[in-house]
Amino acid sequence: MSTENPVERPGAQEWVPEHGGVDDLRHAAEACRGCELWKDATQVVFSTGSAGVDLMLVGEQPGDREDRTGEPFVGPAGRMLDDALDAAEIDRGAVYLTNAVKHFRFELRGKRRIHEKPATGQLVACRPWLEAEIAAVRPQVIVAMGATAARSVLGRPVKIGEVRGAEITAEEWPDIRSLVTVHPSSLLRLREDADREAAFRAFVADLRAAAELVDRR
Repeated sequence: MSTENPVERPGAQEWVPEHGGVDDLRHAAEACRGCELWKDATQVVFSTGSAGVDLMLVGEQPGDREDRTGEPFVGPAGRMLDDALDAAEIDRGAVYLTNAVKHFRFELRGKRRIHEKPATGQLVACRPWLEAEIAAVRPQVIVAMGATAARSVLGRPVKIGEVRGAEITAEEWPDIRSLVTVHPSSLLRLREDADREAAFRAFVADLRAAAELVDRR
């Protein structure tokens, strides 16, 4: 992978179209060179869903499977998310699903591409896309899945354990409710079945709480 300092890149703003709809944003993102991640990624992975939905879910970044297919949450974490949405009785087709960072950051080990957490500079560089998505979609509720997504949505770092499941209002979007939960990939790292089942139930409860925030509007 490139070792170029992500902080030195200009950020995505110059590639983000003004007043663009979701389809405009997806098309424009293909040309984004706001940080160095595009150099090693197969392609940009933008979002699924359409404007006007009530619920937006934001993850960290695409993984290996997502990078190869161009679609978010189609790998193991995506299957976990699908199961949780089903358990929470939320239709995935009625959700806008995206990531805080649109290109896959990884470390190459032999032939394997191992996920690496996005650097702060890469997160900041990519945030204009999320801002434009929120403006285009205008969801009632945003669910930030994981600390990286929470930092992007709220504009500041938070500890998941301190804010999880609680209604939060981001200063930038005072009319949109936000809720922070874990990333579904964290459930996959639990080795004990009992631990994974308990974590899954808690994750489903957070998704249900987000749906209830929508219903209260």
